[in-house]
Amino acid sequence: MQSTAPTHERAIAGVTHGLIELGETVTWQGRHFGLVLQHETKITQYDKARHFQDVMVRGTFRSFVHDHYFEPAPEGYTMMRDVLRFAAPLGPFGRIAEALVLKPYLCRFLVARNQAIRTIAESSPEVWEPFVSRDPNGRML
Repeated sequence: MQSTAPTHERAIAGVTHGLIELGETVTWQGRHFGLVLQHETKITQYDKARHFQDVMVRGTFRSFVHDHYFEPAPEGYTMMRDVLRFAAPLGPFGRIAEALVLKPYLCRFLVARNQAIRTIAESSPEVWEPFVSRDPNGRML
């Protein structure tokens, strides 16, 4: 949620804390284009530490599929890559909105979110450790 602070994005239903798993859902609420919008997604593919896919179950879009890939990079880093496929409602008007407004907006949103995640991940342990989930024995998951 900290990575999307400008839009006041927050999890309001489903899995709202900790790690999310295959088949689970989360409902996000945030402010976009001056409107408070909700977007419920379900994790439809999950390969821990490599890939997960969330698909819109309910929300503003006609369709919305978001893949997150995590790949080894040089010097022990991890490259995170997003692939987002979406369609707006409203037929031809929606396609115009996709090209002129939604695609640029969503690209900026994801770049800003990912930069915030990168900044936290590459910071000192006292900054990133609060974001790490742990098992009952205290080991990082």
